[in-house]
Amino acid sequence: MTLFSLAKRNIIGNFKNYLLYFLSMIFSVVIYHTFVSLRYSSEIEKNIESFQSMRSVFLQASIILIAFVAVFIWYSNAFFTKKRKKEVGMYSLLGLRKKTIGKMMFYENLLMGAGAVIAGVLLSTLLSKMFTMLLLRLLGTDVDVGFTLSLEAFGNTIFVFTCIILITSIQGYRLIYNFNLIELFQADKEGEPLPEVSMIGVIIGTILLVFGYWIAFQPVDSNGQILRNLLLIMGSIVTGTYLLFRTAIVYLLKKAKEHKSSYYNGINIIGTSHLLYRIKGNARMLTMIALLSALTLSAITIGTSQYYNFTTHAKQLEPFSYTYISKGDIEEEKIKEIIYEDKNHPVQAELTVPLLKVHTDPSDTDLPEYLEQLMAEFPEEDFINLISAKTFNQVSAALDRNEKVTLSGNEAAMIKPRYTHDSFSDYEGRTITLKLPEEEKQVRFTHLLEGRVLSWRYPDAYIVLSDELYSEMEKQIQPVAYKTYQVKDQKNTELTSNQLHQLGFDDLKLSTFYKVYKRGLESAGQDIFTLGFLGLVFLAATGCMIYFKQLTEAHSDKGRYEILRKIGVRKKEVLTTISKQSLFIFLLPLIVGISHNLMIVKVLLGINLIGGDISIPILTSIGFYIAIYLGYYILTVNTYYKIVNL
Repeated sequence: MTLFSLAKRNIIGNFKNYLLYFLSMIFSVVIYHTFVSLRYSSEIEKNIESFQSMRSVFLQASIILIAFVAVFIWYSNAFFTKKRKKEVGMYSLLGLRKKTIGKMMFYENLLMGAGAVIAGVLLSTLLSKMFTMLLLRLLGTDVDVGFTLSLEAFGNTIFVFTCIILITSIQGYRLIYNFNLIELFQADKEGEPLPEVSMIGVIIGTILLVFGYWIAFQPVDSNGQILRNLLLIMGSIVTGTYLLFRTAIVYLLKKAKEHKSSYYNGINIIGTSHLLYRIKGNARMLTMIALLSALTLSAITIGTSQYYNFTTHAKQLEPFSYTYISKGDIEEEKIKEIIYEDKNHPVQAELTVPLLKVHTDPSDTDLPEYLEQLMAEFPEEDFINLISAKTFNQVSAALDRNEKVTLSGNEAAMIKPRYTHDSFSDYEGRTITLKLPEEEKQVRFTHLLEGRVLSWRYPDAYIVLSDELYSEMEKQIQPVAYKTYQVKDQKNTELTSNQLHQLGFDDLKLSTFYKVYKRGLESAGQDIFTLGFLGLVFLAATGCMIYFKQLTEAHSDKGRYEILRKIGVRKKEVLTTISKQSLFIFLLPLIVGISHNLMIVKVLLGINLIGGDISIPILTSIGFYIAIYLGYYILTVNTYYKIVNL
């Protein structure tokens, strides 16, 4: 029998133990090959406007996936090698040299990897049409997709995973040389000393976590503050999480031991002692899984939030279907003709929005903070846009909004700037001095409005004035008139939008809702596709890590549970104990990961990286997370129970 055939027999004989690892590798290969295939897809290139930026996103996602899969395979390979210490010891007693044993383990890992890569590439190729259609559907493009085979993607995937598997196989080969014969046979008898409670560690860990969460809720005013806060949050959360698992959990478990009525109830003593003596060895793994889970949940939340809110964002950026500067010439007539010729999208509202552009007095000391920042940034420019209350109410009616405003005298209303968290308290009672050619006018803020009026551009400063005050100022400043149209079913005005943009009237600053909507849809679609699949890979891999660790402990505890059965402990009690201790191990990273995820989302909201209604995206991502871990938990309990009862 050759080493190669022996390696094949070992894989077949231990395939149940390898199955989850094998499936995880196949899933990783499928996702990587999918990303690479989509990068080279001619059908996506023809149908997606932002294909070049999408190609860059898929490249970055592929690199992240390569790094994560390499670490996962490295960890899994080391796990399986250490798990088979006694088997390796038997080979040594039979006269096999470590070099020969190392070669056999090398062949095993190589065969497993090759099988996973071949199966993954074949499966991804078969599913390529489905994945392409899924992406195009997320991007709002309905086209017929044919079955394609990308040789570039195939070669890229084979090369990348061959390198990863070769490196991890060599690592497994080298790991054999670190074992000595006595250690190999005593592996199952090795235990951990009872961990000591470090109250200093408990206090420091708690302080770091509280500090990190406190920083997350602090407002930021500059990019420097954002970077500083992110570094502080990252450092405190990582260190605090490790100390939580390393010291605080030990403290809680020891407190559980002191509760005699529950500790000596049934065989709770077994489960509690099991957790207590092994929490030190599990601390790093649980820390890593909790942090990875938090990052993964945050990524999925971002992708889901972008896709869930992109229509709302588009309406905020481009309130009307079509908007341009009205000059009353032949160009405007051509635009109007094209809009009205589109009978599939009839005009529901046509409105002229006059706008005054002014500046504020540099010596003004009562400016709201946002306007003060704009004043410093644009000291000589007319960055303030003024409209009348009548015009604002006409816009609200044209867009079917309920928001109306009534102003008199020098009263003014600020339209809430986008990408800010301003509230009425930031403007209430404050005044601003508006500079006109002949005089200055001081107005006082009495309202904060939400409704956008025109296409979003920076600086974003729109103030609504009373009709009488606006009329006075209009006599001194020539208004800029914007022509706006609202049409039915504006999400599907691709043909008309393209015709208008092809006119080339750049001086009119023509903008259309469809273009903004389409860009938002493509960006949100690629985000949810990329982050969703990466998140599934990460969650599946972290679940595998807990599963592998629990299986190792199951093999170590097999003899102990056999003794329990001999002294009369029922199988139901054994199952209850296994369920409780496994639930503890799964529940810790689950709770910590969700908690950290909520904190990260709060930070992202604070720096405007996400916005809109995020309750549904958060619940969706957490729901997926819990469902995946629940599946791993049930699988772990059942497998653990079968191992200790064989």
